[in-house]
Amino acid sequence: MLALRRDRGALVLSFVLPLAFFSIFATIFGRQGDSTPKVKVILVDEDQSEASRDLVNGLKSETSLVVMTAPAAKSKNAPPPGDYSASTAESAVKAGDAPVALIIPRGFGQHPIAFGSDESGSSIQLLNDQSDAIAPQIVMGLLQKAAMTSMPAVMAEEGMDTAEKYMGGFTPAQKKVVQDGLADLRKKTAEDKRGGASSGTNDSGAGIIRVETRAVVRENAGQNKNMISFYAAAIGVMFLLFTASGSAGALLDEAESGTLDRVLSTRVTMTKLLAGKLVFNTLLAFIQLVAMFLWGWAVFKLDFFSHLPGFAVMGLCTAFAVAAFGLLLASACHTRAQLGALSTLLILIMSSVGGSMFPRFLMPESMQKAGLLTINAWAIDGFQKVFWRDLPVTDLWPQVTVLLAVGVGLFVIARRVACKWEYT
Repeated sequence: MLALRRDRGALVLSFVLPLAFFSIFATIFGRQGDSTPKVKVILVDEDQSEASRDLVNGLKSETSLVVMTAPAAKSKNAPPPGDYSASTAESAVKAGDAPVALIIPRGFGQHPIAFGSDESGSSIQLLNDQSDAIAPQIVMGLLQKAAMTSMPAVMAEEGMDTAEKYMGGFTPAQKKVVQDGLADLRKKTAEDKRGGASSGTNDSGAGIIRVETRAVVRENAGQNKNMISFYAAAIGVMFLLFTASGSAGALLDEAESGTLDRVLSTRVTMTKLLAGKLVFNTLLAFIQLVAMFLWGWAVFKLDFFSHLPGFAVMGLCTAFAVAAFGLLLASACHTRAQLGALSTLLILIMSSVGGSMFPRFLMPESMQKAGLLTINAWAIDGFQKVFWRDLPVTDLWPQVTVLLAVGVGLFVIARRVACKWEYT
């Protein structure tokens, strides 16, 4: 016990690390029932009929969806952008603004519901990004639910038309009863809308609205190809952090052996010394990342060479950020044992929250926002833009800006912390 008490690194790993991991994964998985991540969906209503407006309002009332009918304004003073169209919605899905887009076509209101094998029902187009396999399923189910709860009169009318078609027709008296009943139902629905009440709570009825699904991002690539590129980036970044912290630990070895004092007694300043180590660690991390993606190309058929420009930009920026992170850890510690304990704790927490162990889009919204505080999240998002969305290098500016800013900031802090060796 005395030995464990003296070894603070081992003490942290024994108690703090398990508690931290338990808290993170309990937050992600333990509250799925009341903390399900909301799905962003772009909605385009080309029909503008009463039925389509009812369906749109029904989808907007779903708490599990974030319905977007227009792109966000670029700045506060900018004029409000126009509503999405079918083409701009497809472009937004390709850019990663939302994983799903729903296009309600013209003529939808004439025959919105299709029962059984009725082929005359209008089809809503669902555009999806295959990198998120769960979002389309959620939207599909909630679309059918919204049709049941927001269009009761339309459903009743379409149901009676279908029944009349297959039962041989109704008598004039029966038709009058049906019409009177539909009129009462429409009146009640309008009153419920004005009062803010829901018109129903039935969750069944899957398939009453026809949906044509089309993947707009990498249509010819399978889901496994996306997961390969995701994990190449996710696992690569996590081990880059370990490599950078371990390599930066040479600074502690030099301080313990007295080599650092002899180096600083020459014309080499601490700033130049740390800058040299930063360059070396950046190159080392970049080479490790190249090896990771080359292995993915050789063994798992990852499309690597056609994405070289984007990979080079993201790889160097990521390597720079993790190298600066390693230097900061080494500068803040006094021994290798401290560095090992602190780096293990921070890197595993960053990797779990930042998406290296579990995709961020499956996490609760609060955890997704917390992940943006890590290097992992920004690096993975950038590599996904390169290898999955096939976006040009110019579209990487948010990730590149953040990673470079983080790298510069961490290096400046490391330089301030490392001044302790200049006065010892």
